[in-house]
Amino acid sequence: MFTWDNDDLNPEQDAAILHPGSVFLVACPGSGKTRTLTYKIAYELSRLESKKQFVIAITYTHRAADEIHERIEDLGVDTSQLWIGTIHSFCLEWILKPYGIYHDALKRGFRVIDQHEREKILEKLCEPYKKPKITFWDCDFYFTETGYILSCQQDWKHDGLHKILEGYFDILIKNREIDFELILFYAHQLIVSRPAISAILSKLFAFVLVDEYQDTKRIQYSIITSILRAGQGTTKTLIVGDPNQAIYQTLGGYPMAYEDFKAMAGIDIDELELSKNYRSSERIIEYFGNFNVHATKIESESKDKSYQSLISFNTTVSKEDLENELIRLIRFNIQTKGIVPHEICILAPQWVHLASMTRRLVASMPEYSFDGPGMVPFARDTDNFWYKLAKIALTQASPSMYVRRLRWAGEILNDLETVGVSTSGLTRKSLLKECNKIRIDEGDGLAYLQKFFETLFFNLVIDFRLFPLLQEHHKAFFESSQVRIDRLKKEGTEFIGGIETFRKVFQSRTGITISTIHGVKGAEFDTVIAYALLEDIVPHFNDPNGQESAMKLLYVIGSRARKNLHLISERGRTQYSGKEYEATRKLAACKFDYDQVP
Repeated sequence: MFTWDNDDLNPEQDAAILHPGSVFLVACPGSGKTRTLTYKIAYELSRLESKKQFVIAITYTHRAADEIHERIEDLGVDTSQLWIGTIHSFCLEWILKPYGIYHDALKRGFRVIDQHEREKILEKLCEPYKKPKITFWDCDFYFTETGYILSCQQDWKHDGLHKILEGYFDILIKNREIDFELILFYAHQLIVSRPAISAILSKLFAFVLVDEYQDTKRIQYSIITSILRAGQGTTKTLIVGDPNQAIYQTLGGYPMAYEDFKAMAGIDIDELELSKNYRSSERIIEYFGNFNVHATKIESESKDKSYQSLISFNTTVSKEDLENELIRLIRFNIQTKGIVPHEICILAPQWVHLASMTRRLVASMPEYSFDGPGMVPFARDTDNFWYKLAKIALTQASPSMYVRRLRWAGEILNDLETVGVSTSGLTRKSLLKECNKIRIDEGDGLAYLQKFFETLFFNLVIDFRLFPLLQEHHKAFFESSQVRIDRLKKEGTEFIGGIETFRKVFQSRTGITISTIHGVKGAEFDTVIAYALLEDIVPHFNDPNGQESAMKLLYVIGSRARKNLHLISERGRTQYSGKEYEATRKLAACKFDYDQVP
């Protein structure tokens, strides 16, 4: 049985882990949620009664899955009966691949297309609708149990969008392809039409963990609760999240209420909470508490709880002077407050606000490096075989990376076996050894990866071109990566294609982080600087939840900071009508004793 020292966890965390039944856990920001999940999974793994049972952990991102997996391995716990990943990966692995033969759209085989391929198809289908001003960006949708919902809030575009999507789905069916949304829709159709699937999975799964429940879609709740309901209480669950951080509602995510989830799952489940914040100072917590929509309890337990945080709100700086103000705030935090660069984050609502600013900051502050999701130079399609292999190709062999790279090697071998490649002469260790032997002198990132992949498969005496799925993934990876690099270079990020930028993708952050508000959720920094906090941008003018969404976005921004927080609603940004944007209403209405940064 997995055990821990008394001072490893607080009473709330202990209660969540040791609870013998199912738990609905509301966790405030900085509450040690990841630590709690790690110990809970380790504890449940140690309680498995059969080698045929699994612990399933569904996370919102692959990054979160990797972090939790590594923490469990660091605890010395055997993870051979753990499956951890996103809901899309879960549905592919446990529902579509084994049971797709029972679905008309999947029974002859299928391939998952990436974002770049999806964009190409939709852009072509949108061409006849340019005069009504319908573009690819209007085409977002998500599935419920009964069909798809358009994310576009402009009703006059809906007829055209329905016709475009009808053509889109026809193309996918013809080519035996599915996208990320169809993964969920088809998985749900299968478990509804074949109840035996849920029954089988409930016998395999002793425990199911769902992280970030506030960003879960209705159809995802249906898939998970179908398995729990089939288990009639034998499959336990821990569902955890923070309803105040539900910022993906326009994409279908929402925080299901405890009673509703309990009724949907049809099992006994108790509601618990994690209310102690170990991240932020008391002043930071007091501040973002102003945007606490669901009245979540938060108590400061941080070692920096008494830190004299600087919290500023600037509504006078002009758009033209914004770069200088950001530089001033960065230098002030580093030089005066002693904040190290990799503990600073620059936020804006969308990447369109960050692209040119990133270029200018990089040019103006050459003494510092900059990291961020918007600066990833290649397609981040985590289910693409070559993306997975790129993780090994772009990281160095070291004791600290060994377990992680060994796991990646295992994923590569599994994928090779799935497509029909004989791997009988390979092990995870021998594959890593072959990768570590490769030496390539190449400054261009994509050229480096191309040569690495060719060299590895030549040495393994495997012609990957003989396997259609590997060939399709290869084409998709390099085409979409080149498009991404070309776009970023056009925006002025000339260095984006270099091998050093490629290597940074899988390293721990080393520079100042540049990110969107949505992209930074789950992260934390000593200092957060956010700008473009303007009405109709935060919240977006198309957001049907309007002011509540603004509250949640401001809550997320504030709760990322440990020590200092700088908020900016700059002047001079204009709408299409020519009218100037005003500061976000909920932010402007917040009464707080802000600081002046000298």
